[in-house]
Amino acid sequence: MDYIELRCKIAAEDIQSISDILIAELNEIGYESYDETDEGLQAYILEKSFDIDKVKKLQANEIPNIQIDYEWELIKTQNWNAVWESNFNPITVEDKCIIRAPFHTDTLKCEFEIIIEPKMSFGTGHHETTFLMLKTMLDLDFKNKTVLDMGCGTGVLAILAKMKGATDITAIDIDEWAYNNTIENIERNNSLDIKVFQGDASLLTDQQFDVIIANINRNILLEDIKHYSKVLKSGGTLLLSGIYDKDLTLIKTETSENNLEYISYIEKNSWVAARFTKN
Repeated sequence: MDYIELRCKIAAEDIQSISDILIAELNEIGYESYDETDEGLQAYILEKSFDIDKVKKLQANEIPNIQIDYEWELIKTQNWNAVWESNFNPITVEDKCIIRAPFHTDTLKCEFEIIIEPKMSFGTGHHETTFLMLKTMLDLDFKNKTVLDMGCGTGVLAILAKMKGATDITAIDIDEWAYNNTIENIERNNSLDIKVFQGDASLLTDQQFDVIIANINRNILLEDIKHYSKVLKSGGTLLLSGIYDKDLTLIKTETSENNLEYISYIEKNSWVAARFTKN
């Protein structure tokens, strides 16, 4: 599959904040992966789904006193690894976990080392939501737990759960790239017993999980929380990210209506990861 790289050059005092808003809106129209740059943002979408008119109609373009200029080019499938190799730097979380690519050799030694070849999948630890989920997971007990990773991306969260002692792990993503990339990455990290499926929450039937991890986006989370509640064991833990702090009230309302109790959240650059438990 070929992708479009959309380069968003942002003229604003706070480029980071505008980038965050733009990412949230681009998620809604099908963009899958992002690289933040000094000038703004690079975003990636399937060539067949690219529509610059939809981009120019986003509300981010209407924010007073800022300007966003767009350029784009076709990224051929065979060139994707080279694109990532030029942009993907190792990420450390709490000095306990390092996420690196296979071509990184001289890196910090941590308790958990995860080797990721991200390709077109979301979830390297660079984005705040993945980082926050990794940080939250480091403080949880996964020993002998059954775990579901929804919207698994690169598989990095499922792999960390495995490294922390989870014994039955299911990873699901609707995107074919993510599905194949997760399979590659679990092999690379010797986590072969993680079960990987391509699809959405409709795949959840009579399974029961101790921990559910979902790093997706607000609208999908709001639609799928009821499904997560049905397959989460009583007393189980639900971790949600892919949302802004301003979205947390909506999420808390939906979880409360589905027998899920809000526990806490952590925040980075207005993105949050929130923790809930099944009553």
